[in-house]
Amino acid sequence: MRFPDRLGATPTTGPGCSGPGLPRRLALRALFTAAVVGGTAGALAPLLGALRPGRPGAAPTALERFSETYRGRRIEGTATVLVPAHGGGGHPGAPPTVEVRIDGRPLHIMRRADGSFMSLVNHYESFPTLREVARAAVDELGAAQLAVHRG
Repeated sequence: MRFPDRLGATPTTGPGCSGPGLPRRLALRALFTAAVVGGTAGALAPLLGALRPGRPGAAPTALERFSETYRGRRIEGTATVLVPAHGGGGHPGAPPTVEVRIDGRPLHIMRRADGSFMSLVNHYESFPTLREVARAAVDELGAAQLAVHRG
């Protein structure tokens, strides 16, 4: 049984009331909660997906080594310690080493935070593997040779 308030109106909010304000408030609260949860999941999905092995964008699960002739140039590459894209070191005490050579000359390679690689030749592009960064550098160099750094 509902009782009128002091002014004679039936209350529509508060405990035990089933007026129009309560369902709207619950609906807005549920909508806001769903939006926050959905937004957070959408923002974290690419990050969590990149950490799973076997998925596109995932860190490689084995050390990469290659030696081949590509467009008449000899390219070689090695990664001596696996560096996971999601952080953490490879093997404790061993510094991560990534080396790529084109015709015996070293190509400076950098590892990006997302696990991809870039070189000084292709500084504004990222490549998922060492082989791809080496091939892209050969494509960009054409007939030119890498300079030998003497430091």
